[in-house]
Amino acid sequence: MLDTGSPIIGVFASDQGPGDAARTAIMSDTGNMLARNGATLLALAEGDVVPLPLLSSALAAGGKVELVCDKPYNLPPTLKDSSITIIPDRLERTRSMARRADCYVILPGSLTSATSHFLSISDQKSSPPMVFLNQNRAFEIVRGFSADVFVHTFPKAHRQVLFAETVEEIWPRVAKLIGES
Repeated sequence: MLDTGSPIIGVFASDQGPGDAARTAIMSDTGNMLARNGATLLALAEGDVVPLPLLSSALAAGGKVELVCDKPYNLPPTLKDSSITIIPDRLERTRSMARRADCYVILPGSLTSATSHFLSISDQKSSPPMVFLNQNRAFEIVRGFSADVFVHTFPKAHRQVLFAETVEEIWPRVAKLIGES
């Protein structure tokens, strides 16, 4: 954990669109695990996509949740204790996330979450370190890309991008990245 208090973990997750039915369980387990480790979850709510299982489980486990939204949402009562910031401009939303997050966690899921993550890092000159949950080889192409391309483009990429195979492996990697950054 950071000396300044609880780490802020920017999480990219979506339960929208076709995909693996286990996404809800992955999000719930991840939200619970991050909250139990004292993290504050920072998530995007845009295009009517809000990762409810992730956020609800974090709050149920006693965690803190902050949402960066593109517009006002009528959120369910389970999210009433969440901090909400509305930033209509996409670029400003992603900059806000990059400024606030100590680390990003990217969960497998739909193209929606992958797109949100890509847009968040593509606009930044630098971004927080990242942990990808590569469950069922969801990010295998990203792993190969990071080994072959990131290393030559970003000198510290091998220390800033890590992969976990299970939800339980996420926190040790996040802790390592926060400790090194």
